This record gives sequence, C-alpha cells and structure tokens, in this order.
Amino acid sequence: MRFGLFIPQGWRLDLVDIPTERHWEVMRDLAVHADGGAWDSLWVYDHFHTVPVPTDEATHEAWSLMAAYAATTTRIKLGQMCTAMSYRNPVYLAKVAATVDVISGGRVQMGIGGGWYEHEWRAYGYGFPSAGVRLARLDEGVQIMRDAWRDGRVTLDGKHYQVDDAIVAPKPLQQDGIPLWIAGGGEKVTLKIAAKYAQYTNFTSEPDGFKHKSKVLEEHCANVGTDYGSIVRSANFNAVIGTSEADVADRVERIRARQITKANPEAVDAMLANATSPDAATGTPEQVIERLSRLRDLGCEYAILYFPEAAYDRSGIELFEREVIPALS
Repeated sequence: MRFGLFIPQGWRLDLVDIPTERHWEVMRDLAVHADGGAWDSLWVYDHFHTVPVPTDEATHEAWSLMAAYAATTTRIKLGQMCTAMSYRNPVYLAKVAATVDVISGGRVQMGIGGGWYEHEWRAYGYGFPSAGVRLARLDEGVQIMRDAWRDGRVTLDGKHYQVDDAIVAPKPLQQDGIPLWIAGGGEKVTLKIAAKYAQYTNFTSEPDGFKHKSKVLEEHCANVGTDYGSIVRSANFNAVIGTSEADVADRVERIRARQITKANPEAVDAMLANATSPDAATGTPEQVIERLSRLRDLGCEYAILYFPEAAYDRSGIELFEREVIPALS
C-alpha cells in the first residue's frame, strides 16, 4: 500500500485562527515534512468556498498551490483530489499542468472529476449544469488533456469543448503524460470514463461499497478493452490517530472547538462524523492498521489521508508515519 497526505488549505476549516500571513508557511512546512518522509504524494482540494458551510475563511486555490509545491519540494508526487473539469478550460488546464510538471521535475498527478459543490459553482458564475453535462465535459476534457500531453497539439470538435490545433508546449516531462486519477464512483458514466482513460481511480472507503465499485470498474474495463489490473484503485480516509481512545477523543474535541467558532455546531458535527465513522482511519495505530488492511485486502493499493488537525499538531501524522505506514507498505 502507498500513502498520500492532504495538506490543509482552509477548505475544511483547517486553518482557523492561523493568521493569513502564516498560511503559506504552515502549508509549505507540512509539504516539506511529507517530502522528506515515507509519503508517496501530497494532495490539495479544488474548491473555492469552505465546508461544511460557506464562510469567509480562507480556501487557497489548488493549482496555485501545485506550482508552489513543485518549487519547494524535491521528491513527492503532487496531486489534487480532485480538480473540477468545468472550472477551467481543459486545454488551458493541460497547459497549466504541463508547466507545473516541468517545474516539479515530472511529479504532477491529475486528479479530475465532474465537480459537485453547487454553492461555489453558482457564486463563481459557472451555473450548475446537470450531472450528465458535467460528466460529458469530464469525458471530453480528459481526452483533450491526454492528447495534448501525448502529442503537444490537440484538436477536438466536441459537444462541450472545441479545440483547434492548440499547441501545448512544453509537454509534461513524464514520458506518457501526467497520470490521470478519475475520481468518483458513478457506475454508469464516471467508472466507464475511468476504464477508458485512468491510471488511477478514487472512490469510497466503505468496504462493501469499495468491493462493489471495483466490480463495476472491472466490467467496464472488459467492455472497453482495458486491463483492469493496470488501474490502481485508491480511497480517501479522514484520520485522527492517537495513542489511546481517550487521546483520539480529546483530539476530535479540539478540532470541533476550533471549527464551531466559524460554522454552526450541527454542521460541524456532521462533517466530523466522517472523521469518526467506522470507515475512517481514526483510532489507535492498531485500529487504523486493521481498518486499512481490510481495504488493502479488497484491492485498495493507495490510501490518501486527511488529518484535520495537521496545521496545529503533527503528532498524529508522525504516529501514523512511525506505526501505520511500515505495517502496510
């Protein structure tokens, strides 16, 4: 099993009470820490407004952070989970990602999906088209990016995107282009897109759901002629890890206390429920190893961890590094 680490960027109220002028220092130092350790990748979210509700708290932009991390790290892969296709013209996005790949020395990953956060869509003037339209854009956009990175030029006369001999130079440094992580578990469309184009997928960490989505992906792969075994399946995990169950409970309460100063307690509690559910990577190291082992045995080869306390306290991350990663790598 390989491991990725989300870097806090404000979206999940994870920079509360840290002065804005210190945000980059906090984010950069965590990225450098991950770069020097056992993590295979670092990740950010592609969102503009906070959750569980929109607030005036900072949410730093994903691709600006990608460029910054490309310049301040040396080894670790750099991803977004996940870029919303409709937020940027896909050939422009291909150009941005290729430039960041060059800056990084060939370490960028492209996490890509249809997008879902209606409030920020409408606020930023994107409207909010149907799921069918969002996923059709995803399909066309992925084709554009793949061809642009492979050939350096791309043309596509699609229903949603028209590109006429667009030049994308330089191409990414990675020989086969930037790896595509197709995020989402939609069984009719998203997993079919993944079967056609993805090197990685990312869907639910709930064991029965993961098993079922994997089976659907396998069927799509058979239908489109893709080697199912060549696609790495990943899942995201919320993580609060402590030396004892009491330590974990204390950590969760500290997270809650910060967040309810910015959002109503009911919304915060609903968000924190995801961090304490049976499918989260929350608990003592032994409990977390047991939970992640269950997914690994179902074919999850890659776990991406989100620690909501990361900007304030690295001890949980360090405990995970010492005891969980060696047990599962």
